[in-house]
Amino acid sequence: MVTFVGPLVETLKRHEGVKAFAYQCTADKTTIGVGRCVDEDGGIGLSDDEIEYLLMNDIARCDKELEGAYDWYRDLNKPRRDAMINLCFNLGLTRLRGFVKALEAMSRGQYDLAADEFLDSRWADQVGDRAVEVTELIRVGDYPEVLD
Repeated sequence: MVTFVGPLVETLKRHEGVKAFAYQCTADKTTIGVGRCVDEDGGIGLSDDEIEYLLMNDIARCDKELEGAYDWYRDLNKPRRDAMINLCFNLGLTRLRGFVKALEAMSRGQYDLAADEFLDSRWADQVGDRAVEVTELIRVGDYPEVLD
């Protein structure tokens, strides 16, 4: 990959602007970053590598947030940590914190109770099979053979 530095990068940032959130450009196209048109109508979207990069950053962010929020998180085995990352990714840490009973059960190693508490929620109704899969990771502490 060629790396561009110096005046070109700074000029493009000045001309296009730098936006962390999606916005409508002057041509009324959905745009992000430094003039990246991601509109379905005429945009270039994101490459597979860019999507993977964003995902890895989001996973790392969730992992760090969970580690800072719950002292018991690092003591979980990998499948249960992955389940917690999945929950944090989906809900955000603020909404995840609302699952007080489930998180308390997690902290005590009561994984069946924690799974039941997560399943007894509006979140579980909204996400359906995702909730079943994530709570099964919490309950069992291992990935099903099909995911290994």
